[in-house]
Amino acid sequence: MAGSTFASRSYRDSAIILRTQNLGEADRILTALTSGHGLVRAVAKGVRRTSSKFGATVEPFMVADVQFVHGRSLDIVTQATSKNTYGPPIVADYDKYMAASTMAEAAERLMDAESDPVFGGQQFTLLHGAYSALSRGVHPADVVLNSYLLRALSSAGWAVTWTSCVSCGRPGAHTGFHPAASGPVCADCRPPGTRTLEPATVQLLHALQHGDWEQTRAARSDIRHEATSVVTSYTQHHLERRLSSLGL
Repeated sequence: MAGSTFASRSYRDSAIILRTQNLGEADRILTALTSGHGLVRAVAKGVRRTSSKFGATVEPFMVADVQFVHGRSLDIVTQATSKNTYGPPIVADYDKYMAASTMAEAAERLMDAESDPVFGGQQFTLLHGAYSALSRGVHPADVVLNSYLLRALSSAGWAVTWTSCVSCGRPGAHTGFHPAASGPVCADCRPPGTRTLEPATVQLLHALQHGDWEQTRAARSDIRHEATSVVTSYTQHHLERRLSSLGL
């Protein structure tokens, strides 16, 4: 009877470790984004002991195959097998680490507000791809971060239409941008607080959202910096909180 009860509470899933928090002398609380169960917070008991079999497997930015057991307030990790070791190359580089931390913070915030398993699977796929690109260094950290944030927000229903005014629908790559209006605005629809972007920045933002990597490679550093500022303000507006990792 006890065995069947345990089995009914147990489940296995692929998980991206977003962050960890020490608990007691040897345990650790994990916050993980899973492919099929959304956001999971669980206790990994004894994981900080040198004898732990899966301590390094459940560090931030790692992808693992994890066996969980449902608990009252927190689930329990009973087994973990490494799948993708993105953590070490990310942690070894400051820019990659800060980008990955910001992605994790945004993913957790998005998942806290949405429990749909399909949405969770989409967010898992997006973050998995972003961490893979970040760890391999195929694109600069800021490019990967901005592309991930725009795509994650698009998946949540906040996609930006970069080819028309969000207020009147007038076609064109408008250089006015207002986060609360959810995108570009033409000269006739500019609300107070609208910022004016370089045309190249609008082109870069469109490329980032749609994965046009060739265009992102040609962007100047000042254009990438302005794009980061736009993505940051847009993300924080819709998440309704400041991303603390960006402040560093």
